[in-house]
Amino acid sequence: MFMASLMVVMGLIGLQACSTAPMSQYQVDEQRASVREMADQTLERLYQQYPDARRRIERAAGYAVFSNFGLKILFMGSATGEGIAVNNATRRETFMRMVELQPGYGFGVQRFRLVFVFEDSQAFDQFVYSGWEFGANAMASARTSTQQMGNQLGVSVSPGVLMYQISEEGAIVGVSITGAKYYPDPDLN
Repeated sequence: MFMASLMVVMGLIGLQACSTAPMSQYQVDEQRASVREMADQTLERLYQQYPDARRRIERAAGYAVFSNFGLKILFMGSATGEGIAVNNATRRETFMRMVELQPGYGFGVQRFRLVFVFEDSQAFDQFVYSGWEFGANAMASARTSTQQMGNQLGVSVSPGVLMYQISEEGAIVGVSITGAKYYPDPDLN
């Protein structure tokens, strides 16, 4: 049963990796515009839910915003996503991709957004230029819109890096990312 689940997940990841046809400049421009629009919408939703996040992002060395789609079947899950990392000092954009493998029992589909806030340029540069692998679990309490949202809402996931996770419905939800890898998108950069 485990092997069947693993094969399904790996097959889905393989399908995404098999798109070998090069993109035209028009397609690249359209994809970049789509990612920028997603990032703007995600930040606006975050600022509505948690106004102090705007100040944190403006004062940070940089930030990254991702849209992710996750699938979990029996003993294995995976997620893929795309996003953009922005250096606040230079305003340089780096388009990024993400892939995640998550072991554990479950079944379902999840769409969510991630916002990373990099407090210093070293953390930002490591994320963008070296790729970034995240292998620990971080948990944040889910909060309803009527509860007080203290400073602990952004979860520290490594030194100098805060992360916010937002469900497609808009609620801030618990963070549980295992075996995720973030890397520059070779087609959009």
